[in-house]
Amino acid sequence: MRSRGLPALAITLVLVAGATPALADPDWAIVPEGRQPPRAEPSATKKDPGNTAYAPGQKALPGSARVVRERRLGPRTLDILISSPSIGRMTPVRLLLPKGWSKRAGRTWPVLYLLHGGADNYTSWTRMTDIAAFTENVQAIVVMPEAGRAGNYSDWYNGGRGGTPKWAGFHTDEVRRLLEIGYRAGTRRAVAGLSMGAYGAVKYAAINPGMFRFAGAYSGIMATQLPGIPEIIMNAQASEKQNPKALWGDPVRDKRIWAKNDPLALAGNLRGTSLYLSSGTTSFLGPLDPPGSPWHPAHLGEPISAYTAKALSGRLNGLGIRHTLHLYANGSHTWPYWTREFKASFPMILAALGLPGGGPAVLPEKEKGGATDDWKLDQ
Repeated sequence: MRSRGLPALAITLVLVAGATPALADPDWAIVPEGRQPPRAEPSATKKDPGNTAYAPGQKALPGSARVVRERRLGPRTLDILISSPSIGRMTPVRLLLPKGWSKRAGRTWPVLYLLHGGADNYTSWTRMTDIAAFTENVQAIVVMPEAGRAGNYSDWYNGGRGGTPKWAGFHTDEVRRLLEIGYRAGTRRAVAGLSMGAYGAVKYAAINPGMFRFAGAYSGIMATQLPGIPEIIMNAQASEKQNPKALWGDPVRDKRIWAKNDPLALAGNLRGTSLYLSSGTTSFLGPLDPPGSPWHPAHLGEPISAYTAKALSGRLNGLGIRHTLHLYANGSHTWPYWTREFKASFPMILAALGLPGGGPAVLPEKEKGGATDDWKLDQ
């Protein structure tokens, strides 16, 4: 792939089918950029976890991170609202709780973190997949945190000033600690994500060696400094009306910061982590796309993510780090393929969490015409 052709594909890093997702819960949703969050009532200044005046997007309360509100959306679905110094705002996290779970239980549960893609939010996994039904009998807590439409699972550089947002700090420190302190989360953890969240999953495992026993990446950027990739990332940030250099600075002048956020540069830290990397390679519609589906430029995210996944796989091979790489041919940058790849990797997740049913990935059978499984590498 010639690097000079990559910048034109920039928006594919964060866009999913090109549209802002429908809100699953419009009365308690992330406030869009440029709009004012609802004001808290005077009583909201009190440390009251049940206070309904708190809402996502409001300014964080003084002091350390804490849960300020909970909402039950079903027998297993619990949303918590965290006053986060790392984000500077009240930020939601969705939980799927296992059967028998209680805050007062005398045990803990292993944890699966599922990370959303760009231009989306924390509701995406429950809104777009059958994850609730799929994990109904799994004895694990499933955690789906908000990560911003273009947060890129990073503590932003902001020209060297640091400050908010610190998405990595929010997820791997604040959310993790609060769940372990108050929600019976254990220390056996797995993380997986799609598109932007795929990048986040592998990066989090790499910058926190030993924190996650499994990392799954479905159609994400696995190397941030390959030719053409910095332009893609910065253009993607600009498409979300963000300063392109606020994330990690200038890719040349601040190369050290880019390297600290590059899974390829951090590959050696992935030793001991069970890894599943997958992507389409062609951008063409595939077997899971409904007949007559229109093609969208976002599907160009597949060959871009495959380009970086092959680079990371090569580095892992050189380091002697075992991993599963599943590069399939045709298939769009959409949920049916991410869901399929998540379920293919699910036995690896169960194994990492020490749960029944664990084993190697169950890769899709090869489709007619060679649509899948034509780049399998397990080593």
